[in-house]
Amino acid sequence: MTYNWQQNDWPNFTYDLSGIEDELFLFAEKTGHISGIMKALPEDTRMEAVIEIMVAEAIKTSEIEGEYFSRKDVMSSIRNNLGLNKINEPVPDKKAVGVSELMIDVRNTYMDALTKEQLFAWHKMLLGANAKIKVGEWRDHPEPMQIISGAMGKEKVHFEAPPSALVPLEMERFIDWFNLSGPGEKPEIKKAVVRSAIAHLYFESIHPFEDGNGRIGRAIAEKALSQGIGYPVFLSLSRTIEAHKKDYYDALEAAQKTNEITHWIEYFVGVTVEAQLFAEEQINFTLKKTRFFDLFRDQFNERQLKVIKRVLEEGPAGFEGSINAGKYGSITKASKATATRDLQDLLEKGVLVHMGAGGRSTKYRVNL
Repeated sequence: MTYNWQQNDWPNFTYDLSGIEDELFLFAEKTGHISGIMKALPEDTRMEAVIEIMVAEAIKTSEIEGEYFSRKDVMSSIRNNLGLNKINEPVPDKKAVGVSELMIDVRNTYMDALTKEQLFAWHKMLLGANAKIKVGEWRDHPEPMQIISGAMGKEKVHFEAPPSALVPLEMERFIDWFNLSGPGEKPEIKKAVVRSAIAHLYFESIHPFEDGNGRIGRAIAEKALSQGIGYPVFLSLSRTIEAHKKDYYDALEAAQKTNEITHWIEYFVGVTVEAQLFAEEQINFTLKKTRFFDLFRDQFNERQLKVIKRVLEEGPAGFEGSINAGKYGSITKASKATATRDLQDLLEKGVLVHMGAGGRSTKYRVNL
């Protein structure tokens, strides 16, 4: 097998955009639409929407790599870092803290030139003081860096990256390419989503770290998008990728066998547009929640407020939209009689509406 980096034309990627002109136009149109909506939101609502997107990205970029974090830990860490909590909430999971710091740094430094030092800092945020691997440095082990699946003895090698000895030179060349392809440079790649697609593939093909390459590669993709549109992008690529993870790995594997990457760019543009659709849903959901809590301000007791927030906290994608007496009691530790009384009160106020049949199967949904 000859991989892309072993071929004579590496890293001179070629592609044809004629088949996705409509999708590229749609990306540009939705970028403007989302920006307009965000600017029109009240500042508190806008910040909440931004935080929700960062939380989704932090959680999903980790889930792609098989790491699962508490949403509460990620949310608390992001709010702590933004100075939004009056007193910093304790976050026991240091990995959740690290990925949250990465999300904020990517957003805050999007217009800065990419540097080796920034990549090392991101790596340290993600992996902290991990004694098992080199953190904040390029890999230097003599063994091949391979992407493998399958049981022991039946492994399948999907990709082998350049040997460690080549990584410093390859990364120097990648960083130069990234900075010279950005806005206002020559030769600039004017379509932000195309540059983002290439940047992600290029970085993943080098695979310069012992671990964390996927998460940092997706951060680089976000940085490229933000630079291209001129402000921090409002979407979660990782949420869309994680929802169709096999498609992502299949597209990446195919693209790493050739430097003609039309199909990879078509795939990546599709992912980005889908991420924009979710971003629109998230904005709409956040706005509905804001109006909902304004409408019913001071009408909930402590138990009711806890349950309502819990039901709504997963956002539009994870919003189950239903609650019953059993679930209410589980969340609040209230008796069945108290749960039933609280739910009836919420129903009479119009906070909840009926779902399903009566009796034990009675369910309600929040009336957003």
